[in-house]
Order: sequence, then structure tokens, then C-alpha cells
Amino acid sequence: MAILILGVLLWALPHLAKRIVPGFHRNLKGAERPMVAGLVLVGVLLMVVGYRAADGAIFWGRSAPLAGINNLLMLASVYLFAAAGMQTAVARKMRHPMLSAMILWSVAHLLVNGDVPSFVLFGGLALWAVLEMVLINRAAPGWTPPKPVPAKKEAMAAIGALVVYGAIAGVHYALGYPAFG
Repeated sequence: MAILILGVLLWALPHLAKRIVPGFHRNLKGAERPMVAGLVLVGVLLMVVGYRAADGAIFWGRSAPLAGINNLLMLASVYLFAAAGMQTAVARKMRHPMLSAMILWSVAHLLVNGDVPSFVLFGGLALWAVLEMVLINRAAPGWTPPKPVPAKKEAMAAIGALVVYGAIAGVHYALGYPAFG
């Protein structure tokens, strides 16, 4: 469990450092990007290894209705990631579509994984996303939505989200976690 917790921390703290310690990035003079990327990558690896190795009490498990809700939330989450990147209409209405996607992703996974390691991983990442939103809103209360994009980009985001969603489901099956079954 310690590896999993360390992984979540190595994801969250480098992301939060810019807002918690504002001068930190300035003092690194450009070295922050590779350092943050390295820490986050190590964090992701530790989360994967730690989650697969962790053991803990189980409070609920997967059921057909929860799996269906999970799949819908995951599709919405993947679309929000795409919308954030392509600055679609959704991204013009929401200040934090990517962080909202992370929260949806976390909630979706907690619906079908009611065990302690899942609480640490998915709950920890949801907590990070909420904290990130709060800190961003506090640091920069004003927000200017992105400019409208052509309808072609809206369609590309939707199609891209479906393709990525299918790929994610495929990876889950390959790892032994059936996404739809």
C-alpha cells in the first residue's frame, strides 16, 4: 500500500507545486518541466505497481448496473479530456474540463471498485483534482473561455473520444479487467 500512496503523492505534489509554492518554478529556470514530468511518470508507474500489489478490505464489488454507469461516466470523462484539448463548446462552458474528467474517471472507478486500494488510488486522484480546481480558482479568479472552434473540431473530439474509449477498454481487457463484461 505504501508504494500506491507514494505513487499518488508523486502524481499530485508535482502538479500542485506550481500553485502551492509559486516561486518554485521560477527558481528552476526551465528545469521544472522535465523534473515534474519525471516525477509524474515515476508516480504513474508506482500507482500501477502499487495498485496491482495492494490488498485491503472490500466493501462492494462490481455489478451489472454499476458497470453500466461506470461505462457511461468513463465515456463522458474521455470526451471531457478531448473537449479540453480541442477547446470545444463544452470547454467554453466549463473552466476545468480536464480536471472534471479526472473526477468523473475517479468516481466511475470507485463505483465498481469498492476496496481500500481503490479508495487510495481513485479517491486520492479525485481529491487532487478538486484541490487543483480550488487552487487555480483562488490564484486566478477571472476566466476567459476559449474562442469558438469550427464544427469539424467538435466532431473530431467526439470521434476521437470514442476511439480512445475503445482503446482504453481494450487495454483493460488485455490487463484482465473486463470493461463491459
